[in-house]
Amino acid sequence: MLDTQILSNNIVNLLQIKVFETSLSKLLIAFGIILIILILKKFIKKILIKNIKFLINNKILSDNISKSVDKPLGFLILILGFFAASSLVEAKGKVEGFLENINLSLFTIFFFWILNQVIEPLIFKLKGINKVLSKDLIEWFIAAIKFVLIVLGFSAVLELWGIKVAPIIAGLGLFGVAIALGAQDLFKNLISGILVLVEKRFKKGDVISIDGLAEGSVERIGFRSTTIRKFDKSLCFIPNSQFAEKPVTNITEITHRRIDWIIGLEYKTTNAQLNKICSEIEKFILKDKVNFFVSETTPTIVKVSEFADSSINIMVRCFSNTKDYNEFINIKNILALQIKVIVEKSNCSFAFPSQSLYIEKNN
Repeated sequence: MLDTQILSNNIVNLLQIKVFETSLSKLLIAFGIILIILILKKFIKKILIKNIKFLINNKILSDNISKSVDKPLGFLILILGFFAASSLVEAKGKVEGFLENINLSLFTIFFFWILNQVIEPLIFKLKGINKVLSKDLIEWFIAAIKFVLIVLGFSAVLELWGIKVAPIIAGLGLFGVAIALGAQDLFKNLISGILVLVEKRFKKGDVISIDGLAEGSVERIGFRSTTIRKFDKSLCFIPNSQFAEKPVTNITEITHRRIDWIIGLEYKTTNAQLNKICSEIEKFILKDKVNFFVSETTPTIVKVSEFADSSINIMVRCFSNTKDYNEFINIKNILALQIKVIVEKSNCSFAFPSQSLYIEKNN
């Protein structure tokens, strides 16, 4: 009985030992609180997210916001646990000020972090914004806001620790002037990228062709360059300034793909045969309204165009009734086979490059 009493007295005396002016018992309770918070973090986070979804009536918006705030909420739970634990610590002087600054810094980081996360779903949910701005321009705008929030959050934390931000910004301003003088190409690319988005020349997913550079699908429009996935599946990075200097064709915005061929026939082809071939090809195109599109702005032309070196050339120009490339290839195949049938039925042949050699004999 005496040994038990001595042991209990020793434990009580041990728990009353002060570490950093705080009893060991309170430090153990503080660590216990943090441990419990770590164990229950997922459960508490699920409850908070469930309440967020309940408060927001719009399902799509609630799902997007829930995904965005998932990590910040987990961070908030840890902050609250640390705040509760640090409140038990009877720190004084510098230690008290240090813990207070840590708590304020953590809450400041959480505040700017959650703002950074929810800004994207909220902006995309604004009514009519897609009509005023393109999706890519909205993404640029969101990226700029996020950058500003990060800078403000970082500055606020520095101020809490007594570090003055104004002199640093002034120094960076002078440094920025020096950098700007050597970064003219960067600003040129940035401005060109903004013009591309404002003028809506193309967007992500569009197939474009840059004269003399590349042709492919747009994967990303960045601040400095645009990423294009070429048809051989390689990635091509085009500086945005090139879009101001070179012609850009947006193939996705095409209304009807055009077929523009030159059909060469042998010179022995008669006028009657030429007229018949042109007439038959034109009739076939005009009759097939499923594969071909004919209007005042998209006329069908099948005429003798020129007398070439080795052939009489017939120009066949018409428009397919599709924007899809694979369907376009099929339509071209149908037309090519039909032209061959028409030429063969007319007892004519296609010409090929040839030369006649005349040899003079001297007596």
